[in-house]
Amino acid sequence: GDNVQQSPSALSLHEGNNSVLRCDFSNALTSVQWFRQDPRGSLIHLFYLASGTKENGRLKSTFDSKERYSTLHISGAQLEDSGTYFCAADAQCSQ
Repeated sequence: GDNVQQSPSALSLHEGNNSVLRCDFSNALTSVQWFRQDPRGSLIHLFYLASGTKENGRLKSTFDSKERYSTLHISGAQLEDSGTYFCAADAQCSQ
């Protein structure tokens, strides 16, 4: 099956600090998405990437399909950034 390694598994940030989350994939992918689940349980869609880099305010995400990884950069962390972050990937169909 598909294997996704997310690191770090847990992270505590002080306000104003920067951080990088990373997902490494065992299989070739066509796209990746990043989500945040806030402390109340609401799911927030952050990014959809087929390749390259996207930015949204203090958040930036990259996806390298060749190297099979994606990163999520958080700049100047704020209280509203609290939550559980995770990535979801779409694998290429094997014929």
